[in-house]
Parts: sequence; structure tokens; C-alpha cells
Amino acid sequence: MTSFGYTLMTEQSGPLELVGYARAAEDVGFDFEVMSDHFSPWLSEQGHAPYAWTTLGAVAQATSHVGLMTYVTCPTLRYHPAVVAQKAATLQILAEGRFTLGLGSGENLNEHVVGHGWPALQDRQAMLAEAIEVIRALHTGELVDHRGEYFQVDSARIWDLPDEGVELGVAVGGERAIEAFAPFADHLIGVEPDSDLVTGWNAVDGAPRIGGTARAIGQIPICWDPDEATAVAKAHEQFRWFAGGWSVNADLPTPAGFTGATQFVRPEDVADAIPCGPDLDAVVEAVSAYWKAGFTDIALVQIGDDGQDRFLSEAAGPLLEKLRAASPTGQEGAA
Repeated sequence: MTSFGYTLMTEQSGPLELVGYARAAEDVGFDFEVMSDHFSPWLSEQGHAPYAWTTLGAVAQATSHVGLMTYVTCPTLRYHPAVVAQKAATLQILAEGRFTLGLGSGENLNEHVVGHGWPALQDRQAMLAEAIEVIRALHTGELVDHRGEYFQVDSARIWDLPDEGVELGVAVGGERAIEAFAPFADHLIGVEPDSDLVTGWNAVDGAPRIGGTARAIGQIPICWDPDEATAVAKAHEQFRWFAGGWSVNADLPTPAGFTGATQFVRPEDVADAIPCGPDLDAVVEAVSAYWKAGFTDIALVQIGDDGQDRFLSEAAGPLLEKLRAASPTGQEGAA
């Protein structure tokens, strides 16, 4: 059965608000919750960037059964992979087995802040592969010494490990990334409803099969509001950065850069790409592109901090009913 998630957007809400939304999302019936891990918002209008890992620890204690996930953490520049391994193990203990570590090769917006520059894509992917190797080794509980091309680990051991381990999802955007990461990850993370991602993953020798033990986890922005014009205006203000696509977005370094890159994006352009307004059937139609592409898990992003409470109390329940009625059954994908 397809699973539906709620996105805790650190770019548009403060930490206390996010914990409250997490609790409400669990209560209304979302299957899992994903949290972005940013140092900066994409646009200054969003106005927030709390530390994801502290907030997730609080969310783990404020909720009881909903799945949790980073979407996604970059374990190569801003964080050393040994530190990510420790954080993930601790969070899994706090979440009592509900946490999945979502990893990706990162965005310049967040990673440049530590002063190590911004590597080319091929180098970023090689760094991510080595970081996964380090994380996997440390999650065995053994003493680890590592001398690699990008990372060094000296006599490190994770002392508090969860009994169930920590499963890894990895964000992939093309054939090269799939071939590199599918054999070493537990789950696929995709940023667009592309069936080639799923079929390509399942074709890789040694990769866990999507629809079997592996999940394909996607994400889609929506902007629900009783008034369509209000929703379009909010989506344009808060989410016009989305129009550039990930090949552009990964390289922009600052919110000012995103502002400049999106200065000619019109409200109608955003409305064409993101379902806006009160029509829940339009949201279901947009989300269906993911399950038609073979994705097992789909996280919704409700755009804007103002209106989250109303979305969760008024629209989320009926929307989940419609999504579950329309989505296919028989797929494994529960968080």
C-alpha cells in the first residue's frame, strides 16, 4: 500500500512550531514525516532554518508511531560522516526504531558555509559514496579506522547503537547515481516522479528491490487554502525557487541568489507546477504521478507556515482519505 507523509519544512517554520505540526500530522493519520536539513532557507521570505537534528529529537519524543526521516542530510561537508553516524544512531534510539536516515550529495546553499568550497557533481557523489561506507562501518559498533580519498576516521566507535540499526535512503537523480548508490542503500529517494528511477534501481545487481524490501520515497509541494488566489500568492512568494530545477538549485549559494534566479517566475508559472487552492481532487491528481511512476511513499509539502494548523485540522484528513482511495494497493512502502 502506498504511504503518505507530511513534510516538516525547516525553511518556513521555527522549531517549536515544527514539533507541534509533527504531533498534529501524526494525529490526523499521516504514515511518516520527513524533515529538511538546511542551514539557510531558499528565499528570505521563508525566514527560518532551525537545526534539523535537535528538532527531530524533540519530534521523536512528541510522537509515538509515525515514521521519521531526514529528507535529506548531506554527510560530506557541513557534517563529517562519523558525526552523522552518531546522530542517526542516537535519533533511532529516541524514535524507538521509527527513523530512516535520508542522505544526499547536498546543495551549495547549505554546505558552503563551513568554508570548504563546493565540489563538482562527480566529486560530490564520490564523497557521498565514501561517507556511506564510513556510516555503515560505524553502525556495526566496531572500532573504525578509515583512510579514504576524502575522509579520515581515527579510532572511532558509536557507543549507543539501536538494536534495529538505521536504514539508509539515498537521493538519486539519474543513471550514474543509481548505479553508484543502489547496491549500498536500503531505499531510493527521488525528487521527481520519474519511473526510470524506479526501473533503473530495480535493474541494478545487488540493489534491494523497490516493491519488496526497498521503498521509493518522493515529495511534492502543494498549497492548500480555501481561497485559490491566496494560495497562488503564497506559493509564489515562498516556493518560486522550485522553478529552477535541482540541477540549478544545487549550485546556488545564497537566498539572494535564489531571489535573482527566480525574479521572472510569475505566479501563474508556480500555479501551473503546484496545485493551489481548495480542490483536493487536484492534489490527488498531482500526487498520483508518483505512484504511477512506481513510488511507494509520497511526502506532501504544505507551503507556508501560516495556514499549517488549518491545513492539518481541516484539509489533511479528507485529503488522506481521497489519496488512499485512489492509490494502488499491494505495494510495500510503510514507513
